[in-house]
Amino acid sequence: MNSPSRTLKSLAIVAILGTGLIHIVDARDSFSEAAYKGLLFVANGLGALVAALGIYRNQRGLGWVLGLLVAGGALLAYVASRTIGLPGLAAEPDAWFEPMGVASLVCEGLFVVLFAVAQTKRTAASQH
Repeated sequence: MNSPSRTLKSLAIVAILGTGLIHIVDARDSFSEAAYKGLLFVANGLGALVAALGIYRNQRGLGWVLGLLVAGGALLAYVASRTIGLPGLAAEPDAWFEPMGVASLVCEGLFVVLFAVAQTKRTAASQH
């Protein structure tokens, strides 16, 4: 089994930790909007930490797959919160370019792209 390059892993770790850190920092405000949203932000931060550790240790499921769930889930929830709203919360169409949100989207999007690159390399390596 071929593991992703050190550079790819390092970028993925930074991206997923960035996602988690942003959510942990923003969790306090999220609790004031809805308790479940605050809990999801804390869970995102903890999940990102576990995912980073898994990537570092070459544990594909614990690292890359959990990271994809954390980053992809946050990305989808961000879009939903701006378009259709979240349960019990109205949509926030004017908040697309909120700085913390944009920073989080960059981290999440980068992680998803890095996941795809790692998968492509893994698939190519297994075919040889």
